[in-house]
Amino acid sequence: MSFEILILLGSLFFLAGIGVPIAYAIIIASMTYVVASGGNVGTIHKSLVDGIYQSFLLLAVPLFIVAANIMNAGSISDRLLNFCIATVGRFKGGLGHVNVMASLIFSGMSGSAVADAAGIGKIIIDMMRKDGRFPAGYAAAITAASATIGPIIPPSIPMVLYALVSNASIGYLFLGGIGPGLLMGGVLMGMNFWMAHRRGFATETPVPMRDLPAVTFKAFPALLMPAILLYGIYGGVTTPTEAAAVAAAYALILAGVFYRQLTVKTIWNILVDSARSSASVGIVIGGALILNYIVASENIPAMLSAYMAEMNVSPIMFLIGVNLLILVLGCLLDATTIILVIVPLFIPTCRELGIDLVHFGVVVVVNCMIGLITPPYGILLFVINAVTQIPLNQIIREVLPFLFILVLALAAMVFFPSITLFLPRMFGYDG
Repeated sequence: MSFEILILLGSLFFLAGIGVPIAYAIIIASMTYVVASGGNVGTIHKSLVDGIYQSFLLLAVPLFIVAANIMNAGSISDRLLNFCIATVGRFKGGLGHVNVMASLIFSGMSGSAVADAAGIGKIIIDMMRKDGRFPAGYAAAITAASATIGPIIPPSIPMVLYALVSNASIGYLFLGGIGPGLLMGGVLMGMNFWMAHRRGFATETPVPMRDLPAVTFKAFPALLMPAILLYGIYGGVTTPTEAAAVAAAYALILAGVFYRQLTVKTIWNILVDSARSSASVGIVIGGALILNYIVASENIPAMLSAYMAEMNVSPIMFLIGVNLLILVLGCLLDATTIILVIVPLFIPTCRELGIDLVHFGVVVVVNCMIGLITPPYGILLFVINAVTQIPLNQIIREVLPFLFILVLALAAMVFFPSITLFLPRMFGYDG
């Protein structure tokens, strides 16, 4: 490892340690590397601008953010929530199941775990706490755990970013996320069912079956969003970026024309919020592109790949090692930083060992999401604590069973790639 790289790492950890936002820390540390190596700082600017403006795929990020913000406006959330209550609220621990199912459905719109937790999650937490039906900590914990499904089922902003650094097919990544997402939802519902019986949680009054068609009809147009997205990509009608634009247009028509819930002021607020969110993601992407340029210049990925080949590490041992590392990093860094900065180091080794990049990408994203609820620094735990004022120690205590079952689900995905690759292969993937 060169002296310049040591300076870069030292600067990066120092800046991050004193609270500088990670994107700015990466950019400043990269500049110290260039200065120390006698290079031109203009190289930094060029790699940033070229990386952002030459990637058509990155346009999908702000478009998905706009689509999600539109879908979360007005009565769309209420209609989908009523559908969840009507279908799974009748079972033991009903509102806990509603919580998980809502995350499964809203994941097809937001693609963001934090958005799910802070938005629809807060509504369901208030419902679960009403009249003491569920302990506050439990309601917050299952909300945090179920919000991790958001970026697994398409659309998924983290998968778009992974496709950027790995050149894997974003379409097949989206398909590959469906099986793991449903598995995560299933194990969370199973844990909730067991906990509800063990602790005597309330069962909701069932919605009459005769009312189910009407509730479904009201929610049906919103439920079509993921189907339209996937059909556009796999039907050969659109590219993934164009599909994101179609999703945003469909959300605008649905909320503005069909449900009549949008005003000029609402649209303005949606665009402003979307611009801020896109800028936040964009600055991290810019910093990561600079750092990736430096890492490639130092030939670090190839050196790591050669080292792994010399060590004769098996693919499964490599996957286990990478997943353990990301589980630890997930407690400290956000998913965007891990995917854009850490994961590219392992892509050449994956190719060398014959590890499927779609399988690897989905597993990495799932792992990053689990990190969001891993104590003591899980970001989702802090988000829910902030929006509900439920004490953090209560949330952490209650989230541990859900964390355990999600790690088991992750292990199943690592050891059984077909969980991820079954659907992509059905649609012609030959990886």
